[in-house]
Parts: sequence; C-alpha cells; structure tokens
Amino acid sequence: MRIILVGSVGMVKRLRVSLGTLVAIEAPAAAPIERAFEAIELVNRLMHPTAEGSDLARINGAPLHEPTKAHPRIGHLLTLARRINTLSDGAFDPCTPARPGRLSDIEVSADETEVVCHAPVALDFGGFAKGYAVDCAIEALITAGCTAGLVNAGGDLRVFGQRTEPVFVRGAAGELVNIELTDAALAVSHVTAQQRPQEHQGYYVRNHTADTPYVTTYAAVIASTAAVADALAKCVLLCAPQVATRALSAFGAMTAL
Repeated sequence: MRIILVGSVGMVKRLRVSLGTLVAIEAPAAAPIERAFEAIELVNRLMHPTAEGSDLARINGAPLHEPTKAHPRIGHLLTLARRINTLSDGAFDPCTPARPGRLSDIEVSADETEVVCHAPVALDFGGFAKGYAVDCAIEALITAGCTAGLVNAGGDLRVFGQRTEPVFVRGAAGELVNIELTDAALAVSHVTAQQRPQEHQGYYVRNHTADTPYVTTYAAVIASTAAVADALAKCVLLCAPQVATRALSAFGAMTAL
C-alpha cells in the first residue's frame, strides 16, 4: 500500500480485511461504520468474477443475446466503464482476454437492471470495483447521518465532509509526497504490486503485451469518486499522455504526482 494516513482526532476507526486488502473506515460513531462495511461486502458479493451467486459470474455464464437480471450497481459500473472505454480509446476494458467478447459486445438496459451479452465475455471489475466499494461505504456513512468520514481500501481512499486529510503518497522512486485531500478521492495503481488478488485481472491483460509496454508503472489520481479515480489511474498506466489527459479532464480529475 502506498498511501499513509496521519490519523484524525475525534473519529472512531475500524479495520477489517475485505476485497483482498485491509480496509480502514473512520466516522464520528461506530454504528455507521458497520453499515459501511456491509456496503463493501455487498459489492464484494456482487462483483466477484467467479464466486457462486455473484452477479458478475452469472453474466459471464449467461446465454448470448438474452437479457440477464443484474443488480443496478453492476449496470452502473458497466455504464461508467463504457464511458471510460471511449475516452481511453478502448484501453480500459473490464472484459479480459479469457473470452473473445469485449465491452462493446455488452448491452445495458436504460434502468441498468438488465445486461445482454452478444459475445462470450469474461467480465472482471478488478480495475475499479475496489474504488466503487469505497464509494458505496461513503454513501452508507452519509445515509446514516455522518457529516464527515474516511474510507481507505489499500490504494483507494475517499474523504468526505468538512475535513482536510493529510495523506502521504509514496512515489515510484520511494519519495513521500504530502497531499491535502478534501471531499475527494485518491487512487494509486502500481503495475508490480504484489498484493493484487489473483482472481481479479481487471483491465490488465487485454491491452498489455511485450510490444505495447505500460506508459508508466505507477499512477496516482485524484477525482470526485473513488471508482473514477481507480479507473482513471489505470488509464494513466495504459494510455498515451494526451489520451490519459483527455480522460482525466472529462471527469475533472488530475494526477496527484
């Protein structure tokens, strides 16, 4: 993990292993934190690429050209992925090469509750599901009445409310960079990270070959939501600088380093 937190006075902090990493949640009281962890676990259940009962696994195994019911959170992320796919000239694609289908072969209903696959796909949301889980946890804290808080899941962090969080990000060369984060999200991605869950391949394999190396091996992005920051960090890794800049600009995001 390359995000270091100083810690906040007057906040309750809980740690738990989820999503294949250590998740830290801070809020003014303990009860909302449990709701936030429940929101994270829901994302984990819905979006695991292979686990029985997962919506993502069910979509991957669904008959072609037939509508498959899915949780709206799945449809929402597919819609987001399509936008980022377009902005990144196809570099960001949650369909891995395990099957021939790509994001363009997937149709999502207007209400985001049905998915139709027109080619065999191997959907894997490893490129932004963790960031999205952070957003869902933040949503749970706000719904529970929290006016400020923080959720940190490995390299994905989001702060909300009237607080400024000093965050130290360890750069690719090992240097510490101090960032003041206010009502925003920060995501870091590192190509050689050793803690990536083995079952989550995300966007990685499709576009990266020995002939098309990563533009950079380390990226840190600040955006309004963790899902967007998480996904755009992958675009910074994979895309030519002008393409990555276009994607960042479309979401009002920026690189942190």
